[in-house]
Amino acid sequence: PGQKGGSRPPIRAKRAPDRGLGGTQVEGRHAVRELLLAGQRRVSEVLISAEMDQADIIDDIVELARDLKVPIREIPRRRFDSEAKTESSQGVLARAAELKEKTLFELCSTAPSAGQAPFLLAVDGVTDPGNLGALIRTAECAGVTGLVLPRHRAVHVTPTVTKTAAGAVEHVPMALVGGLPSAIEAMKAEGVWVVGLDAGGEQSLHDMTLGAEPVCFVLGAEGAGLSRLVRQRCDAVVSIPLRGALSSLNVATAGALAIYEVVRRRSMHP
Repeated sequence: PGQKGGSRPPIRAKRAPDRGLGGTQVEGRHAVRELLLAGQRRVSEVLISAEMDQADIIDDIVELARDLKVPIREIPRRRFDSEAKTESSQGVLARAAELKEKTLFELCSTAPSAGQAPFLLAVDGVTDPGNLGALIRTAECAGVTGLVLPRHRAVHVTPTVTKTAAGAVEHVPMALVGGLPSAIEAMKAEGVWVVGLDAGGEQSLHDMTLGAEPVCFVLGAEGAGLSRLVRQRCDAVVSIPLRGALSSLNVATAGALAIYEVVRRRSMHP
């Protein structure tokens, strides 16, 4: 009422800020110890539950934190539980600077110290933090040189991811991309062979042609698999042979099989 010139101008919604990788709260004994050992991020404090049995790894964490001049707070269990974001934090958590992103170009062009070509992993809409954490842990152990995550509609590095990954998030370079289909095209332009893993793939994982060339495996979301556009952009789509009554594998388990198939093939082409 009282406004001249007709209807009010539309209210524009504020654009949500871009999400980073996360990783600012690290939970679990192995994850916190590896955070301190890696020394790649600023750690603001370590919290320890007072009602906790002593263990050598706790002593290691306390010693490392003191050496790095990181404040250590021992707090009552009830208060600790209110600070923790996971159900199994093992009585230890740390707060740290966010994980630093790499660019997709850096992941495609960085040669690992062993002299092998880039070995990348990309996830298409994976939203379960436990699965992402398990994938990162397997990737680090197998020598994967980079992880590609969608910036939106996918889980990033939450406290559950840090706990499940057991410190691997400190060692696996990660890039965030606006859209996975365009990222796949960019990787292909850099000479990376992109392979999708999907239950509908006509070729078996074990029959694919793979040597020592740069490669990226793309894993689909739990249940839905690869999206249509992602599937279309891949150079090849392979599946894992199943012989039992169930029709699919957990994405972390499927990813582990695919990752170590690449490791096996590369060991044959030193």
